[in-house]
Order: sequence, then structure tokens, then C-alpha cells
Amino acid sequence: MFAPLQNDTFLRACLRQPTDHTPVWLMRQAGRYLPEYRATRARAGSFMGLATNKDYATEVTLQPLARYPLDAAILFSDILTVPDAMGLGLSFQQGEGPKFAHAVRDEAAVAALAVPDLDKLRYVFDAVTSIRRALDGRVPLIGFSGSPWTLACYMVEGGGSDDYRLVKSLMYARPDLMHRILDVNARAVAAYLNAQIEAGAQAVMLFDSWGGVLADGAFQRFSLAYSRQVLAAVKTEHGGVRIPRILFTKGGGLWLDEIAEAGADVVGLDWTVNLAVARARVGQRVALQGNLDPNVLFAPPEAIRAEVRRVLDGFGPGPGHIFNLGHGISQFTPPESVTALVDEVHRHSRQQRAAG
Repeated sequence: MFAPLQNDTFLRACLRQPTDHTPVWLMRQAGRYLPEYRATRARAGSFMGLATNKDYATEVTLQPLARYPLDAAILFSDILTVPDAMGLGLSFQQGEGPKFAHAVRDEAAVAALAVPDLDKLRYVFDAVTSIRRALDGRVPLIGFSGSPWTLACYMVEGGGSDDYRLVKSLMYARPDLMHRILDVNARAVAAYLNAQIEAGAQAVMLFDSWGGVLADGAFQRFSLAYSRQVLAAVKTEHGGVRIPRILFTKGGGLWLDEIAEAGADVVGLDWTVNLAVARARVGQRVALQGNLDPNVLFAPPEAIRAEVRRVLDGFGPGPGHIFNLGHGISQFTPPESVTALVDEVHRHSRQQRAAG
């Protein structure tokens, strides 16, 4: 059904197998920093118009690969597709970000939550298959979802938040309700990721974008426990081929050892974590992904290259590193900065292996 894979460097690195260079891809690599993305979004009329149309989603997913020799593609979609399919009424206001028409803040709203009919997310699975075909084996395709806790933040707050006051108030006042939301989310996310794998995703990533806003103790109970539940239910192989799973918790460096035991093959790190220390701590348990500060990309090319080398040298020789940013790429990033980054990752990592 799909063309054979020509560049499996990313998948091999996820499984801590030797590679001839360190693979690189970037969170939000298909996005607003690219003029071609902005042109396609203008044609689509809105963000959801873009995300729900498989032809547009395919087009924008492939745009960064036409510019840069990246080692993986990531599905163009949004983490909030799952709560939208639960009937919460997702919309994107220009300049304001996502909003839900129906926030989940009381007993009745929580009781009404259910794992959505996956047919409501058919547009995502159709996009996965379309992108996989269009890639024609060039690089692997990553599918993804928000983590149960991160989705709950948006569902309770009704959109983005600066202080997470509403979701944390519910968590502390009515932990029973919060656990019910998180359990529904975990079952929905696992089913969603498995359907992406069946549609053609060759690796999947769980974005626990807001796990780091929790206190120690609360993180383990309300975030990590449910990420673990998802990972336990997501396929590890499909059609006889291994499917790596990546878990990224922004602000999760404090809990690295526990995150490494959660069941993922790869742990994503933000830029606050020392890569050499992280590698020593996780040992042989998982591969590591990361972790350049996205704001490095506003520096001159030589400074970008120097910071790339610092990250690669921090991890050191040996398998199990996927180069990435410590969070999503900024919409203001000059596209030529990414050229310097990708080129230096490939150049310096090849040199490291030759020297090793």
C-alpha cells in the first residue's frame, strides 16, 4: 500500500540503533514561519479549514521537506481535535488561539464526557494516509496527540491559560471529577493514536505540553499516570513493523527518571535540561529527543551552528538521539535559520561518528 522507506534514520534512532548521522525534525516544522504555509492557510480560509482538509494538510506537511533535508515528517493537525470530537465546539479566534464553546467545569459536564466516535476524526486519518502516500517513502511520518492532562487544561479552561487557575481549582477541589476527565481522555487518546498508526503513522508522539505547570506529586497523579495509561494501550507494532512512541513533557526535567519509566521509547526534552546529565540518568532505558532553545534561531548562522554543535556534543557519541528544538518553532523564525540548523546537525553528527 505504501512505498518502501528510503531514510529510516529517525526510526532507528528512536529504537537506539546505530545511524550514520543524528536525525533531525522540528516541532511545528510545518507552520507560520514558512511563507508557503501562510499562502496555503489563506487559501484554506482558516486554521480548521486547513487541518480538516486532507489535501491542504498533506500540502503543508510536505512543505518543510521541500526546503530542508529533514529526517521525519509530522502530521499537520492540532492537539485539540479529540475534545472537539467530544462535542466541545472548538474554534480558533484570530490572534487569540483556540476556544471551546462548552467548557467542562461541573459535575454534569464531566458526566457527559465520553470517548468520541472515531468517525468524527476521519479527516485526520484520511490526512495521515494521504501524507504517507505523498511522502513516497522519503522519510517516516509521525502522528501525535495531546496528553490527557494537556487536553484537560484546555477543556476546563475553555482555551489557553496563563495561570491554569480553573483546571487546578477543579483538580484540588474535586479530584474525583478530574480523574474522570483524565480517564476518558486517556482512552480517547489511545484509540486516536492507534487509528493514526492503522492509517499509516510510523511513530507517534504524546505532547504533554502543560505537565510542567503541576506541583511535584500532582504531576505524577494527574499527568504522568494518564500518559502511562495511553502508552500501555498504544500499539508497539503494526504490520510486523515496530512503532516508536515519544513522550514530551515541557518543564518535565525534574521528573526525568519517572518519565523514562512511563513506557515510551523516546523522551523529549525542553531546553532547560542538560543533555549529558539526562543521558547519564536515563542510561539504556530510552532514546532522547531535543533540545535546542527555539530562540537560538534568531541568532546569526554561525551562532546557530555553534549551539547545534553544543547540543550534539552534549549528548556525545553513540545511538539514541533525535535532534529537535526544546519546544515548537516560533512563527517569527527566519526560514534560512532552519537551513543552518539542519545542515549543521547532519554535518557535525557525521563528523562525530567519523571521529568516534
